[in-house]
Amino acid sequence: MPYQEIKNVILEVNEAVLTESMIQMGAVPRLRPRLNAILFKLQFSEQVENIKPEIVSVTAACEELRKSENFSSLLEITLLVGNYMNAGSRNAGAFGFSISFLCKLRDTKSTDQKMTLLHFLAELCENNYPEVLKFPDELAHVEKASRVSAENLQKNLDQMKKQISDVERDIQNFPAATDEKDKFVEKMTSFVKDAQEQYNKLRMMHSNMETLYKELGEYFLFDPKKVSVEEFFMDLHNFKNMFVQAVKENQKRRETEEKMRRAKLAKEKAEKERLEKQQKREQLIDMNAEGDETGVMDSLLEALQSGAAFRRKRGPRQGNRKVGCAAISQLESVLTRDDAMTCVPAKMSKKSEEVPTILEEAKELLGRAS
Repeated sequence: MPYQEIKNVILEVNEAVLTESMIQMGAVPRLRPRLNAILFKLQFSEQVENIKPEIVSVTAACEELRKSENFSSLLEITLLVGNYMNAGSRNAGAFGFSISFLCKLRDTKSTDQKMTLLHFLAELCENNYPEVLKFPDELAHVEKASRVSAENLQKNLDQMKKQISDVERDIQNFPAATDEKDKFVEKMTSFVKDAQEQYNKLRMMHSNMETLYKELGEYFLFDPKKVSVEEFFMDLHNFKNMFVQAVKENQKRRETEEKMRRAKLAKEKAEKERLEKQQKREQLIDMNAEGDETGVMDSLLEALQSGAAFRRKRGPRQGNRKVGCAAISQLESVLTRDDAMTCVPAKMSKKSEEVPTILEEAKELLGRAS
C-alpha cells in the first residue's frame, strides 16, 4: 500500500473507537503471553515444514551413500590409480583418502594440458566399468543435503522446544477464566499437546540422522565433529557434478577427434584423386605427343599408296593449289627429319625408299595441275 494511502487510513480512524478498543485489550489478563502463544501457533506449521525436509534429505543422503556399490567401486578405482601414479614416492601404498580429495582430481593435468586426472578416471570407468557411471543417479539427495546446516537445524529444534515449553508453562500459570467465552487455555492446551507430539517425532528423526552421519564418518574415516554435514555433502555434490561434466567433455572430445579424423581422411582422399587425375592427364598428353607424328605418317603414306593425294577435286584452282602445296610441305617436312624413318610403321619400312620418288611425282603432278 502506498504511503499516502496508509496516511489517509490512519487519519480516517475514529479515535473514540480506537481508544475503546485499546481499553478493552488492556483489560485482557496476561495479554503478552496470550499474543506470544497465538503467534507461535500460527507459525508452528511453517517451522515444521522448514525442519522436517532437511532432516529427511540428510537421512536419505546418508542411506544412499552407504548403499551405493557403484560409488564404492569408484573410490576403489580412484585409490588404485592414485597408488599407481605415486609408485616409488612416500605416498605409495595408501589405504584410503579423504572424500575432499575427490574434488582435487581436476587439478592434476596431463602434460599437454588437455586432460585432467578426473577426465582419465571418467574415461577409464566408461571403457572398463560402465556401471560405475550410474552412481550420480544413486545419490539423488546429496544436493539437498549439501544445503543443510546441521548447526541451524539444531538451533531451530531447540527454539521449537523452548517455545512449546513457554506456552505450556503459561497455560499452567493462567488464572481461572472469569469469562466463560475465554477459551484460550482450552484451545492452547490442545495445540501444545499436538505440537509436542510433532516435536518428539522431529527430535527422533534428527537423532536417527545424527546416528547415520556418525556411522558414515566411521565408514569413510572422518570425524563427524570436525567435518560438518554441509561440508561433507557439498564435497560429494561438487564431485558428482564434476564427474558428470567430465564424462560429457570426454564424449565431446571424442566427437571432435572423430570429425577431425574424417576431415583428414577426406582431404587425403581428395588429394589422392587430384594427383591421380593429374597423372592420367599427363600420361594422356605424353601418349598424344608420341602418337601425333606416327598418325600423320600413317595417314599420308596411306594417301600416297592409294593415290588419293594425286586426285584432283573439282573446285577453285587456287584452293586446290594451296591444299596440295600444304599437304606436300607437311609431308616433306616430316619425311626429311633425321628420325623420320623411326616414325614410319614397320609394315611400311620396305617402301620407305620409294618416298622421295613419290614426292617428286606428286610435285610434278601438282605443278601440271596448276
